[in-house]
Amino acid sequence: MGRIHRQVMASAMATVVVLGGGMPTARPASRAPERVSFPTEDGGLIHADLYGKGARGVVLAHGGRFDKESWGPQATALAAAGFRVLAIDFRGYGESRGPGQADPLSAPLHLDVLAAVRYLRRTAAKSVSVVGGSMGGAAAAEASILAEPGEIDRIVLLAASAGGRPERIKGRKLFIAARGDTTATGAPRLVRIREQFEKTTEPKELVVLEGSAHAQFLFQTDQGERLLREILRFLSAP
Repeated sequence: MGRIHRQVMASAMATVVVLGGGMPTARPASRAPERVSFPTEDGGLIHADLYGKGARGVVLAHGGRFDKESWGPQATALAAAGFRVLAIDFRGYGESRGPGQADPLSAPLHLDVLAAVRYLRRTAAKSVSVVGGSMGGAAAAEASILAEPGEIDRIVLLAASAGGRPERIKGRKLFIAARGDTTATGAPRLVRIREQFEKTTEPKELVVLEGSAHAQFLFQTDQGERLLREILRFLSAP
């Protein structure tokens, strides 16, 4: 399976931080992330990059063509805004391992997300949110369904399917998709996303961005700054 690796040079880049809903401002990038690992309940081992400090935790769950390093710029921005950020490699990516890793799209990836959420909870996070792109968003939705009440505070589904039980997703929800994003068969993803959004319970939001980029690819477009602003706004709201 092909993956996109975006190298993040912490010494050379600036972090985009959104303050008070205004325009992004540049700040010096933080130090390199800490490498951590933790087990899953089915015997897997997940490797992740840990950014920042603070009582508010965020798990970043990548799409099928990405990996934990792909979240570098967004994780650095979230850390600068006061979040403790855990970007994971799903089983079958990087050094992460677990049952079903040969075919991640059919593997129990929600267990990787739950393990990440619980790692942050064990290490002093008072709240934990999950941001998932495409495949990672589907895993995040299933993790939310199976999590204990209050275990996952908020969830961001970035061009992701909410699965077959969207009405059971817990916590605050933010759906984000590009208007022109289509599946491999040419079907507009937004139609299905709207259907699932309507089935979820409040509180919930749907943000539609312009363009046709899918999930994390949106960060590479002229919609990237707005996408980051929307995520930061949602995660920071009281």
